[in-house]
Amino acid sequence: MDHSPTVSDDQAQIVPAVKPPTLWQIFVEFLLIGAVSFGGGIVAYERILLIEKRRWLSADSFMATLAISQTMPGLNSVNLALLAGDQIRGVSGALVATVGLMLPGAAFVLIAGVLYSAGGQHSFVNLLLAGIAAGATGLLASVTYTIGKRHFRQKTSLLMIVATFILMSLLKLSLVLVLLIMVPIGLYLYRPRQSQ
Repeated sequence: MDHSPTVSDDQAQIVPAVKPPTLWQIFVEFLLIGAVSFGGGIVAYERILLIEKRRWLSADSFMATLAISQTMPGLNSVNLALLAGDQIRGVSGALVATVGLMLPGAAFVLIAGVLYSAGGQHSFVNLLLAGIAAGATGLLASVTYTIGKRHFRQKTSLLMIVATFILMSLLKLSLVLVLLIMVPIGLYLYRPRQSQ
């Protein structure tokens, strides 16, 4: 009888890979993400790569990195690539992850811009871009649920999520103002408690 412990999917996502990847591996993986994530959804692909596929980061480390990347100026996905690359292989890892992620999109935009200016506006292109945007929205919704499903079940976390949504989407407050409001509340609610 096999008495070896089994590991659930959530536990498997907690343990990162032991051997650090080469810079080339980091570059290629982020290049592929940049190449297949048209219309958005890059953070979803980064999560799959970093936690599930390669296990270069733990789930907690990814969430912390994502939170930091969202407070930095610029695109969240690029910030996430930069910070994740830095965690994996230092400054060199940050550089190759960022270049790998941005290269396909930059090349596509450059080529598409040249072709678009030469050929004028086509309705097919607009329909194609609308379809890509719809797919990206679905992917982002899926990743939001996957990343946050643990928090959707906790009353305090759910209240924080709803309050943030109301401040951002309904009241149209700026990100900086929402952070100034919600961060102190979150720090207070999730402060370490002394055991009694």
